[in-house]
Amino acid sequence: MQKKRIALIGLGMAVGPHAKSLLDLEDRVEVVHAISPSPQRRQAFAQRFAFAVGDSLEPVLTDPSIDIAAVLTPPNTHLEIVSRLAQARKHILLEKPLEVSSARAAQLVEICSAAGVNLGVVLQHRFKPAAERLAAILNARALGQIVNASTSIRLWRPQAYYDEPGRGSLARDGGGVLLTQGIHTLDLLLSLAGPVVEVCGYATSSAVHRMESEDLACAAVRYQSGAVGVIEATTAAYPGGPERIDLIGSTGTASLAGTALAVAYHDGRREEVAADASAGGTGADPMAFPHDYHLALWRDFLAALDERRPPRVSGGDALKVQRLIDALLAAAASDRKVKVCATA
Repeated sequence: MQKKRIALIGLGMAVGPHAKSLLDLEDRVEVVHAISPSPQRRQAFAQRFAFAVGDSLEPVLTDPSIDIAAVLTPPNTHLEIVSRLAQARKHILLEKPLEVSSARAAQLVEICSAAGVNLGVVLQHRFKPAAERLAAILNARALGQIVNASTSIRLWRPQAYYDEPGRGSLARDGGGVLLTQGIHTLDLLLSLAGPVVEVCGYATSSAVHRMESEDLACAAVRYQSGAVGVIEATTAAYPGGPERIDLIGSTGTASLAGTALAVAYHDGRREEVAADASAGGTGADPMAFPHDYHLALWRDFLAALDERRPPRVSGGDALKVQRLIDALLAAAASDRKVKVCATA
């Protein structure tokens, strides 16, 4: 099988697990460009990885042999970069979130669809073995009818994290804990419990941080299925802990905590998936985790191209999460219930 030729666009904090994953996949891929306008980032990257570095997107756009571009730049740059790559017929794996607003995100998804290129999004929590086992249990309806689906995302980021220019700003990042950190668990929650149709709640910039966007959000939600639940997310919970998803069904309950799963059925059966060694990133160092799930996401993206199917985490999936986040923030701003936009 011919190797896929890859370009990495953006060599900041997010690039490490991608580069490590691509090294593990060297029998299937070849990284031919690693692009950043920053000399410091190019130098730092070259000290860690033996990929050719450059300062311009143009060689990627004009090289017909490039199959895939991984876009790892700040959210407010995504629409322009992805538009140019899609026009050049490159398949795209995009770091979350899609863009700084749902309107720009929807435009990005439509551009890729019109160009006929695959758009995958880096929301790797779905690839945890415990999460995949829980998805299989739900697909088999082993928990019966789900009546409650809730999540608690209690992370820690020190003020130094938000002191980086643009971090947590609406202009560069598009938001705070929901769009930057919580989006991973919210995507997993929606993939397990189905779409949310209505929300009410609160969001704030707490006394713990000096920042423009929210570092604390609490909401009650109602799902299309009729289930209800609670969403809680913060980066103010020192020292940080594993994200949780808890499901209550008519025949059992399940708790997914980080990489561990515990299921208790009404008939007395119990099932567990033990936590693995890949936990991390919940505290002061957001990159303190192995690249296991990035590797699984890359494997799926490559398989999707070979099998001519969408990746497991598509642009449309990421747009659903972003619209849920919009509704959560709108509810907090208006002190009323808000419907979640269901537009495809």
